[in-house]
Amino acid sequence: MNTLLARSLQLGRCAIHLTDRWFAPVADLAARLYIAQVFFSAGLTKLNDWDTTLFLFTEEYRVPLLPPNLAALGGTFGELFFPVLLALGLAGRLGALGLFGVNLMAVVSYWHVLGTPEQAAGLTHHLVWGLLLAGLMAHGPGKLSLDALIQHRWPNLGKAA
Repeated sequence: MNTLLARSLQLGRCAIHLTDRWFAPVADLAARLYIAQVFFSAGLTKLNDWDTTLFLFTEEYRVPLLPPNLAALGGTFGELFFPVLLALGLAGRLGALGLFGVNLMAVVSYWHVLGTPEQAAGLTHHLVWGLLLAGLMAHGPGKLSLDALIQHRWPNLGKAA
């Protein structure tokens, strides 16, 4: 019986090792690229039709505390800048945090629509994006990132002397 238990534990440790080594980095990369694509595409859409973007921020979105022009500019910048950081895994936690803020502001600004039963799917998308971004903020962009490459190449970079 002890042999069966020992073999089972060894098999479990092997599975965990393989998951940590191969699956987790690929899953982190897939999450980063998916989220980056979603937000970057939204930013390009805003940029490609700026008059409509300004109209929406003036008439439809209810961004608290910011004038519509500034909210449109900030939202578009966030949707174009932070996804690049996230996709590359360069300052990956900053990219995830920035997009988390953009996502949160989108939900707050558009709650009068997203909070309705008819828009439950749209709200679900924002919740999934928020959870993925929270995970990336919590443990970083993973091994397949520029952050990991920089850390591997210069392990003492950023450490206090």
